[in-house]
Amino acid sequence: QREGERERNCGGSISSVSLWRVRMPNMLPSLGASRSHLQASCYTPTPSLSAPMFPRRRSFLSPSAELDKGDSSSVATQDPPASSSFKVPDPQRFSVRSDKLLDILGCSLALPFRLGSGALAQGYKASWVPESEFPSESYSSFSIAGRKLLETSSLGPRPTQPIEIYEFEGCPFCRKVREIVSILDLDVLYYPCPKDGPNFRPKAIQLGGKKQFPYMVDPNTGVSMYESDEIIKYLVEKYGNGKVPWLLSLGILTTLTAGFAMIARMGKGSTYVPAKLPEKPLELWAYEASPFCKIVREVMVELELPHIYHSTPRGSSKRFDLFKQTGHFQAPYLEDPNTGVKMFESAYIIEYLQQTYALPKAGSS
Repeated sequence: QREGERERNCGGSISSVSLWRVRMPNMLPSLGASRSHLQASCYTPTPSLSAPMFPRRRSFLSPSAELDKGDSSSVATQDPPASSSFKVPDPQRFSVRSDKLLDILGCSLALPFRLGSGALAQGYKASWVPESEFPSESYSSFSIAGRKLLETSSLGPRPTQPIEIYEFEGCPFCRKVREIVSILDLDVLYYPCPKDGPNFRPKAIQLGGKKQFPYMVDPNTGVSMYESDEIIKYLVEKYGNGKVPWLLSLGILTTLTAGFAMIARMGKGSTYVPAKLPEKPLELWAYEASPFCKIVREVMVELELPHIYHSTPRGSSKRFDLFKQTGHFQAPYLEDPNTGVKMFESAYIIEYLQQTYALPKAGSS
């Protein structure tokens, strides 16, 4: 039975965008709606669209107003401020702000259901190395008795351009794909497609001809596809060792546990919150198994904020890259090229996103 018939709260497709730096009018060549032979991982009824979403404008993410002219919540033409006065906090490892404690606990339920899938990069190995022998290009999170923990991985070929995926947080099929993205330590351009989102969900349906998620396009090969299991198989064959991790190879059991993992979140990251659409995608350093990263991603999806996702599972060399860049490693870490803000701390990242991009509720001053 099709995944789309088992999960009735999603839908999707994608553009054949090459890089987030490319402006939207030059993106989206021709996928067309001829991919009817493909199947997807989630399904929801959504009205069809005939108007083009991306007319020629200066901003590559600006023209959602032409998608749904009768929807006053479609505000993609309003630009966020060019700079921000938001006070960036100092990073504090292993701390939870009191108002986010229940959220973190709810997201942590995924750990027993999914057994930490997405926490470790493919081919993960750990060893204790004398400090004098520790590689200078590596990052260590622990040091004991003159020895440092060296964490490494064994990855396949690296894509030169970010893979593009249309999805949203509340879909178990999408979660499965996000897990393999972390395991393979891939960088992905995510286009969030929450329910009632005026920008990427309608465009995905318009281009792919289906109301299903997730949908992937690999601009490095020109391959595009639906079906979470097919996407996982493609990614491990192209960018991994060719073997699907066992936690993602259990068929319906994988899907059920992915769904159970999200029960405590009560649909967070599934429904659109009216927001401004940024001119450039944000960048998020994170990994799927982290509850701190999860609460940030939920808000980014609800606000329909496109973002480059830099996977940083344990064993990822990008942990050292971030450490070298900031003098610290902690996930999540947000970079917003639209305002220049760069920050750690999930609770404050959420505040920043809401203050910068969320629109005031109707009737509020």
